[in-house]
Amino acid sequence: MNTLHSLSSPPSTPLNLNRPFLNQCPSPSIPRHHLRRSSTVSSSSPSQRFLSHRSRGSITKTAAAASGLPFEISPPPIDHDFIDTLAATGVVISDDGVIETFQNDQEALREAEEGVVVADLSHWGRIRVTGEDRIQFLHNQSTANFECLSEGQGCDTALVTPTARAIDIAHAWVMRNAIILLVSPVTCKVIKGMLEKYIFFNDKVEVQDIGSVTSLFVLVGPKSNDVMEKLGVSDLIGQPYGTHRHFVVNGMPITIGVGNIISDVGYSMLMSTAAAEFVWKTLIGLDIVPMGSKAWERFRTYQGKPEPGKELTNEFNVLEAGLWNSISLNKGCYKGQETISRLITYDGVKQNLCGLVLSGPAEPGSPIFVDGKRERGTIARLFCAMTTTSAICRSGS
Repeated sequence: MNTLHSLSSPPSTPLNLNRPFLNQCPSPSIPRHHLRRSSTVSSSSPSQRFLSHRSRGSITKTAAAASGLPFEISPPPIDHDFIDTLAATGVVISDDGVIETFQNDQEALREAEEGVVVADLSHWGRIRVTGEDRIQFLHNQSTANFECLSEGQGCDTALVTPTARAIDIAHAWVMRNAIILLVSPVTCKVIKGMLEKYIFFNDKVEVQDIGSVTSLFVLVGPKSNDVMEKLGVSDLIGQPYGTHRHFVVNGMPITIGVGNIISDVGYSMLMSTAAAEFVWKTLIGLDIVPMGSKAWERFRTYQGKPEPGKELTNEFNVLEAGLWNSISLNKGCYKGQETISRLITYDGVKQNLCGLVLSGPAEPGSPIFVDGKRERGTIARLFCAMTTTSAICRSGS
């Protein structure tokens, strides 16, 4: 059995993968927006193509946990669009290429709680921040303490207004030469523009949107570790949230990190668009249930994770939104710090977002009463899952 090997090699040594993504795969449903192939890919199965690639040289993993991959990766020159095939198999895809459902939403929700699912989040934003001052820059522009992080580590950080109203929460990976921010699809352009606005003349910082040249998959569920074992990357199991490692699949880079945008149980996979089809087929070949964006939204709500434009609005500051784990309370000056400090010092948090399981149907905006008398909040967002109705609510003291 092939396994991964660590090498004490210089950063210039190509990243390679030994055993992962080796299994024979059936023909799964493949995300439309990264079904691309190069002219050198044969029509053989994923396993056969990978084995053929392995015969040309060693397949290894770098000892550098977070070398600075450039991610300026050009997609292959030939588009291979399987949208007609996907439609024939029942996969529903939006006009902008987002997989809405695999027609298995209830199964996917159940597997997210009991097994493992894979979701394509390639429509989510991915921002790459580079330059000598990138650590200090993001330290000052967001709520997390980036100065205490080393390469190969990660965290969640909130992007806020000067009055501490939450714009978004980003999942950050600190690499050797860059920091990658995973953000909501509705805020990516706003956040990129906001960061660029605060780059001053002498700041050595560059901000790049890498969404068009990368793909993002996430694994969610208690059996995610089993997948890591099968892929031969078990050294990530048990590592802290945000820890990430770099590999290569078929000569193309992939970064795998602990945790995902809404849960610390699972993994995130960031890769070039050229590698996406092969990786997706391999994961589906391991009998992992795919989850569409509609089921993902329901699962996100069930996990109590706020989202921009829905629960993260100008009505809530970052503390009311419950983003405490993304905020450093002992670091230096940063945007929104004055408001956050005042709220904490004077016990100014008067309302919170929380999750409720309801006994019956309701509508967003409906008031919440205690003992049928005193109004204590309103329903901000709700959905039905299995036999219950769940909601994210705004509750006051």
